[in-house]
Amino acid sequence: MSDTAYPAPLRALHWLMAAIIFAALALGVWSRYLPRAPLREDLLMIHKSLGVTALALVALRVAVRLATAAPPYRPPLGAFNRFAAHAVHVLLYGAMIAAPLSGYVHSMAGGHGFRWFGLFPAPDLVPKSKAADLGAGRAHYVVAWTIGALLAAHLAAVLWHSLVRRDWVLARMWPGTGAPRRA
Repeated sequence: MSDTAYPAPLRALHWLMAAIIFAALALGVWSRYLPRAPLREDLLMIHKSLGVTALALVALRVAVRLATAAPPYRPPLGAFNRFAAHAVHVLLYGAMIAAPLSGYVHSMAGGHGFRWFGLFPAPDLVPKSKAADLGAGRAHYVVAWTIGALLAAHLAAVLWHSLVRRDWVLARMWPGTGAPRRA
């Protein structure tokens, strides 16, 4: 492994969570436009299951990230880019926590429990409440769009680094790769 790439467990969590988040966003948007029918309910069950899974994985990811230092950028980023990268990452972590929590509260407060991938019921830890359902539903909607905007910024930065600057930023997180070792 390169000294400028993240450890393999963090890279694996990054890509697994990326797949889960993109799938959850797509299913959430798609189901919003479907009539109340079995297909919509199935898609929402998968959406909710992905959300609960993402919440568990973000907890693991935060623990692993706190236990390991971020590799240095090669070449080093300027002050603005360092600040922007840090800010977007902090906001993404916050949104990765807020989205599934608000979705969970929205589901449970609204009396819409679910079975995790159809296997077992998600614990119902929230009392039914129309006000909590409405507030959490609004929060979930806003956070979902916020995640979309943050991911767009994140992906734009990756493209800029890869195609314009041609530096090794993407290699820090790309599976099985890493920037060259320092001499």
